[in-house]
Order: sequence, then C-alpha cells, then structure tokens
Amino acid sequence: MKKLISWNVNGLRACVGKGFPDFVKREEPDALCLQETKLQEGQIDLDLPGYRQYWNYAEKKGYSGTAVFTRTEPLSVQYGLGIEEHDHEGRVITLEYPAYYLTCVYVPNAKEDLSRLAYRQTWEDDFLAYQKNLEKKKPVIWCGDLNVAHREIDLKNPRSNRGHAGFTDEERSKFQAAVDAGFIDTFRYFYPDLEGAYSWWSYRFHAREKNAGWRIDYFMASAALEGLLGDARIYADVMGSDHCPVGLLLNE
Repeated sequence: MKKLISWNVNGLRACVGKGFPDFVKREEPDALCLQETKLQEGQIDLDLPGYRQYWNYAEKKGYSGTAVFTRTEPLSVQYGLGIEEHDHEGRVITLEYPAYYLTCVYVPNAKEDLSRLAYRQTWEDDFLAYQKNLEKKKPVIWCGDLNVAHREIDLKNPRSNRGHAGFTDEERSKFQAAVDAGFIDTFRYFYPDLEGAYSWWSYRFHAREKNAGWRIDYFMASAALEGLLGDARIYADVMGSDHCPVGLLLNE
C-alpha cells in the first residue's frame, strides 16, 4: 500500500522547528507534497534520507511555493502549468509515475476582499484543463491546499461564511466543475457524511481548540483510479501549521 500525504506547512522553516521531521519519520510517506513553503533556493538544508526533493519557488520572497519529496524517482517532473500568467508563484509541481501523475498544488487565495477572485476563476479553469490534458495519457492524482470548502459540511460555520473567501459560490462551483469532470474528492468518497473533519483553523479565537475549522486541503483522483483507493486521512492532531496534513492510501 502506498501512502501519499499533503501539508500546507505555512512556512517550512518554522514548521521544521515544530515537529516536521518527527512527523515524516513517523509516517514514512511514499510521497509528501508541501504547500506554502515560503522559501527561496538555498534557504533550507533539509536532510530527509531516502527522499528525492523537488522544489518550485515563488519569485516573490517569503511567499507561496511548493515541494514534493518522493521515495520513488519519477519518470518526469514538470513545474507550473506552462502558462506565463500563472507560473510566477511556485504553485504547481507534477511528478509522473508509471501508473499515474501526482500534482502538488497551492491554489491562489481569493483574498479577504475578494480582489483576486476573478484571477482565481481563470486559474481554476486553466488548472482543470491542465489536469484533463494529463489524464489523456494516464490517470491523475492532485492534492494540496485548494482554498475552498466544497459543501456546508466542510466548514464549521457555513451560514456566516457564505460569500467569504474560500466559500463563495464562484469558488465552490469551480470545485464542483472538477467533480463533474470526473475527479473524486477522496475524503468524501470514504466519509461522505462525516462532520467536524477539518484541515485548517484560524489562529484567532482559539479556533483549533474549538475545532471551528474548514476542510480546504484535498486529494482528488481520476475516476479510473477508484479501484486503487484504500483510505483517506486527516491528521488533525498534527501541529506545526494552521493546516494539518491530509493523506491518501493507495492499494498498489
């Protein structure tokens, strides 16, 4: 069985000081996808024996960024979407394995004032098209901080958050478009009605203590991989970031 884990670390250097290496050692994922590393090349020397490391840095310092650590050498690696408008913020890394592609993604935040919502919509369309294009060759798994709670069950206070960044009708409809295009929300595949399952909590108002959170971190999989899906996990007890890791187990 293969174990894939995704984690928005909200600054990897800080997270390393809060138990990140212990988590990796304990869980031993086959692949670990990180978002919001907030690093430039040469700013960290991460010793992870047995893992190959792939990094996509944002041009802006201390911002965004993704990384993938994998035990198995991929057949190929692609950084970004291949679209100039989208490829300055280090948001996408795609690794090709024999049976599928694995994409680590950090979806742009619409911002509190929704000033980036229009750009976010364009980004979503282009990202989905990118995944569907990969899928022509082989199935895909994409994971990361998607910055959206899909359904009301996916956040603690849906009524008061309706229309706010991460829970606008526009963002939710783009997620639904991915589902309609044949991608499986793997956590809901296994736990369709489970409440209180969140992956992000605000640092304010003791939100994590109260479990007043949002599920905005996902593993999505091509329908063709349904037979390989073993289980989905949310590591809610793992600290070190305002997000917790999420995981997917594959029967392969």
